[in-house]
Amino acid sequence: MKILLTGATGYIGKRLLPILIGQGHHVICCVRDKNRFYVPKEFEKNVEVIEIDFLKKETLSIIPIEIDAAYYLMHSMSSSSNNFDELEGISARNFVERINQTNAKQVLYLSGIVNDDSLSKHLASRKNVEKILNTGTVPTTTLRAGIIVGSGSASFEIIRDLVNKLPIMIAPKWLNTRCQPIAIPDVLEFLSKSLLNPVTYNQSFDIGGPDILTYREMLLGFAKAKKLKRWIWTVPVMTPKLSSYWLYFITSTSFKLASALVSSMKVEVICKDTRINDLLHVKPMTYEQALSRALIKVDEDKVASSWKDSLVSGRFSSNISEYLKVPKKDCFIDRRKKEIENREYTIDKIWSIGGESGWYYGDWLWGIRGFIDKLFGGVGSRRGRTNRHDIHSGDVLDFWRVLYANKEEGKLVLYAEMKLPGQAWLEFKIINNTLYQAATFKPKGIWGNLYWYSVLPFHGFIFNGMLNKLIK
Repeated sequence: MKILLTGATGYIGKRLLPILIGQGHHVICCVRDKNRFYVPKEFEKNVEVIEIDFLKKETLSIIPIEIDAAYYLMHSMSSSSNNFDELEGISARNFVERINQTNAKQVLYLSGIVNDDSLSKHLASRKNVEKILNTGTVPTTTLRAGIIVGSGSASFEIIRDLVNKLPIMIAPKWLNTRCQPIAIPDVLEFLSKSLLNPVTYNQSFDIGGPDILTYREMLLGFAKAKKLKRWIWTVPVMTPKLSSYWLYFITSTSFKLASALVSSMKVEVICKDTRINDLLHVKPMTYEQALSRALIKVDEDKVASSWKDSLVSGRFSSNISEYLKVPKKDCFIDRRKKEIENREYTIDKIWSIGGESGWYYGDWLWGIRGFIDKLFGGVGSRRGRTNRHDIHSGDVLDFWRVLYANKEEGKLVLYAEMKLPGQAWLEFKIINNTLYQAATFKPKGIWGNLYWYSVLPFHGFIFNGMLNKLIK
């Protein structure tokens, strides 16, 4: 079959792609920027990548007419835009208009559980998108999920951060809100088994695991899985804004996502219509089983996708390809080079930089810089990285974004997503037997110039020490 996959660079899309290919389908992936979408070589014959901005109707004409089904996996949970619900509506209407012109037999949409009478703005937007998709002529299947538990999911990472960092928690009262979590493998099984399955056409289903838990119970469940003692007290006086800051400063989440989560976590997300379990013969795993599976994936460094790699986790408002060409004019550049002894060793060190490996020299200074960035509303350095030894364009490395990564070429280009009075790039490039390292800063006004000269004394210490560690 020919399957259209929107949201192909997202947490769910990245995991659904290999499943669809494994079933023998040809998958057409819709992305906004080809430069940040990595396709493994073994998938290349079965994958076609097209660039589309669903807010721009004219770009959708590239969607082929000859497709059998389409997955709609787009949403803006972390969007900073106040009118994100309007933008989601526009995207959905543009999608419906184009899909109606194709031979598609089904549209599959992953939404949120919307059974509560009082919905958050984000959940209300999901419900509205569902209504728009159902106005099309193509039969639509909507799967409504609550908290998704899996390695790399926003919910899992926040729970992990809170439990690992806080032995005692004075938490907001919304921790007593009930939800029905579901494991990511079960979500993927529902999505794949619903594909071109007539029993699911023109219907909406709630999908969830067998456990109904409060967020407090989920945190304590994680602590139990990690064999940690944790104590949690909830207080009624913490406002939504304070709750958002609580999540933002303690976990690796962005403030945008923290705010969205807080508004949604006040709403109970419990399944009502679970007929799909019997229709598709799926038995969702328990919360304990989901945690165990996710922790194994983390320990084995086999996290297939992470919410952190989405552009909305940082400061990007446009495609990364626009930043690929590192400027020279009107820039400050710190250039260093050194002969290498073992190319393979140096490449492995470069490709393991950041996250748990650190920056090899002056890590405490990198940590301070990340903390200062958090204070000023930046991404900080807690995002880490998805995989400890492998990186691709679009991935995050602490407060950097990977613009270009080519092992064979020996070249890595990073772009700073921290709060800066300007723009910054960090490049590593191996030519013959020499490693070239360059830190480029394009200042913005007088504050940019002052910033560069204020950090200049640390450059010799940090960058020279890092360069030495990369070669031996």
